[in-house]
Amino acid sequence: MLTNDFNTILAGRRSIRNYDPAVKISKEEMNAILTEATLAPSSVNMQPWRFVVVESDEGKATLKPIIRFNTLQNDTSSAMILIFGDRNCFDFGEEIYGTAVERGLMPQEVKDRQIAALTNHYNTISDDKLKEILLIDGGIVAMQLMLVARKYGYDTNPIGGFEEDQLAEAFGLDANRYVPVMVLSIGKANEEGYASVRLPIEKITEWK
Repeated sequence: MLTNDFNTILAGRRSIRNYDPAVKISKEEMNAILTEATLAPSSVNMQPWRFVVVESDEGKATLKPIIRFNTLQNDTSSAMILIFGDRNCFDFGEEIYGTAVERGLMPQEVKDRQIAALTNHYNTISDDKLKEILLIDGGIVAMQLMLVARKYGYDTNPIGGFEEDQLAEAFGLDANRYVPVMVLSIGKANEEGYASVRLPIEKITEWK
């Protein structure tokens, strides 16, 4: 059974496009929100998500022509969070698994066995398969980020309508390395937003 707090978070999830432009989120609070979001699971715990928090006037001016018809969110939100997947995520494998050993969360022999197997896996995986993993893991962390933001009292809107081939380079990232997943606006709603219809569970679920 869902807790009352979590029910409240879910009930508050509406599509918000118009924010109160006077509301700013401090770097400290944004870091706390992002930190909780990254507790999300990922494939073999490689945590491939990378964030760019666009909050300055200059940053938003750079983003504006790239996000097509989503300019209202860009103009009024506290920030626009760009979510990327890192093709080089396994470069952090030794750090992730090594830290787990240091903290007593994983035996050394398990870490060594896992790193050996994953080294072979990431050396042979196709780019299409890697991109699929990055998009799935990026989608998971995006949903977690939306729920965490709501817990902190902020509203969000996931945005998929943007120029994917321009986003990384516009913010100084290597487009060959970083795969755009989503843009997420965050702030305090300036209007209630609107609820949306969901299909009955009987129409989208099969029992075997």
